[in-house]
Amino acid sequence: MPLASACRRFVSSLPVRLLAAALLVAPLPALAADTASLDLTTHWIGYAALAIFALSYLLVVVEEFTRLRKSQPVMLAAGLIWGLLAAVAGMQGEGAAVHAAVGHYLLEYAELLLFLLAAMTYVNAMSERNVFDALRAWLLRRDLGYRALFWITGAIAFALSPLLDNLTTALVLCAVLLAVGAGNRRFVALGCINIVVAANAGGAFSPFGDITTLMVWQSGKVGFWAFFALFVPALVNWLVPAALMQFAVPAGVPRNPDERVRVKRGAGAIIALFVLTIVLAVGFHSLLGLPPFLGMMTGLALLQLYGWHLQRTARQLELAGFGEEGIPGEIDAFDSYEQVARAEWDTLLFFFGVIMCVGALGFCGYLALASQQFYGGLGPTYANVLVGLLSSVLDNIPMMVAVLQMDPAMDTGQWLLVTMTAGVGGSLLSVGSAAGVALMGQARGQYTFFSHLKWTWAIALGYAASIAVHLWLNARLFSA
Repeated sequence: MPLASACRRFVSSLPVRLLAAALLVAPLPALAADTASLDLTTHWIGYAALAIFALSYLLVVVEEFTRLRKSQPVMLAAGLIWGLLAAVAGMQGEGAAVHAAVGHYLLEYAELLLFLLAAMTYVNAMSERNVFDALRAWLLRRDLGYRALFWITGAIAFALSPLLDNLTTALVLCAVLLAVGAGNRRFVALGCINIVVAANAGGAFSPFGDITTLMVWQSGKVGFWAFFALFVPALVNWLVPAALMQFAVPAGVPRNPDERVRVKRGAGAIIALFVLTIVLAVGFHSLLGLPPFLGMMTGLALLQLYGWHLQRTARQLELAGFGEEGIPGEIDAFDSYEQVARAEWDTLLFFFGVIMCVGALGFCGYLALASQQFYGGLGPTYANVLVGLLSSVLDNIPMMVAVLQMDPAMDTGQWLLVTMTAGVGGSLLSVGSAAGVALMGQARGQYTFFSHLKWTWAIALGYAASIAVHLWLNARLFSA
């Protein structure tokens, strides 16, 4: 009968139900005044949080094979871990502590999200106005040799990534390599390696150049102008492997297509507004003591107002009878909200998952334990160098999130060191940075994991040299 069947099912599942109940009511360690000091490192819930995060990050690592967006597993893991923590802590009367911790990490993520959303919208707007296509076409018309292109694309990558993100910079310059190096696989492979190293190195000395530098700046660990002390070490990080690789670059001059690209109306003004937005972000933080994202969002409002102006004038020009050939640039409307929608939402949501997952591990006490073993045992210099090496295998973002939440006692010199190593350490392997992964897809079959691995020794020399230069050149920033 149905009732008897239901009873049998309940009795057969009774051991599982009793185990679940026991786990839910298992006493938690006493909560200290600071929620970050809650010690769950030997509690079953702590082990469960570690397992869930490890599994989710494994899915991120194999993204290329599964085609699963990297944001999806870490977002799910964040929900599962915090839900589990809240369920168990709530039964112990400590639900308020979990709620407060979630609010803290959410605020941390919100500041990063709004800053990056404004920056990505500006990059998308410049791309839509053909700014990057025009740069690519200009380079193609210079009739430069392979070696000259090798150095120029690397130098542009190093110069652009402090303002743009290293991923956008790498993709734009890789398009140049593919256009001029069609059929020359060795040149494309070497050029891509050079661009990845240069883009990662260039982003290391600017608060805007990489997510890791942005997080360190927004956390208040390093002042805005202090980052530029990393300029020479970052330059060395790129120049050493580039100087070694140039001897393998083929000689000769490629046959370049005579391609011409006209920037669209308003491109120059959008570039100027982007520079003004950066000035606003710095000014809000340095002069007013406000978070940098407020300056970025103010700049985003200026872009939207300018987009409104472009829309109005486009309609007026069309009514006046002008066509696309009638004035310089195209008379097409510009929709700033469309550029917001084109932001890399997978990346932005990935940051949410990582920050919330790593925050949960910090709530469980694992980051305090890791900081004690890592920074207390090895010392800050060796630990920071190791962070860079680990970021070539793991993503530099969770590495930096973990370091910031560990919050080891370090001086400015050490915070700059870990900022640089986390940023440039990803250059050691093609899978160690977003730029490398993207270029493997863009130059599929020409730039590969193993073509990059052949030159890891040269990149490692640059990595070591940049650390040595920083320790020597910026010795004044280290406490005695």
